[in-house]
Amino acid sequence: MGKSAKRILIVDDEENTRIGLTKLLTHEGFEVASASNGHDALDYLYLKKVNLIISDINMPNMNGLAFLRELSRKFPSTSVIMITAYGGVESYLEAMNLGAYEYLHKPVRLDELRTIMNRIFNDGTPAQCHNR
Repeated sequence: MGKSAKRILIVDDEENTRIGLTKLLTHEGFEVASASNGHDALDYLYLKKVNLIISDINMPNMNGLAFLRELSRKFPSTSVIMITAYGGVESYLEAMNLGAYEYLHKPVRLDELRTIMNRIFNDGTPAQCHNR
């Protein structure tokens, strides 16, 4: 499966983050969709399969950890990278226990995201702790 066949879903209530990541990843050759909250993201996932979800933790209505909990029940094989501007050890541990592949702090560095995505899409090696 070539890079262009990979579909990524960005879930973040911050429009600038959604737009920025969508532009960057589309430029990298991925098919990218976005949702502003966990409920809309779940609705999308019932319609289309995605290879990777990049989700914020702090969102209204359904926060990223609640969304991740639903993903682990309904879409357990989908890789998830959690991102946050406010995370701490507790949210990191909970996200990883719920099955997140990785946990990154905002602003997300493109080189770091590329490295993680390469692991997910190409060799599937386990995540390393990058909590900076």
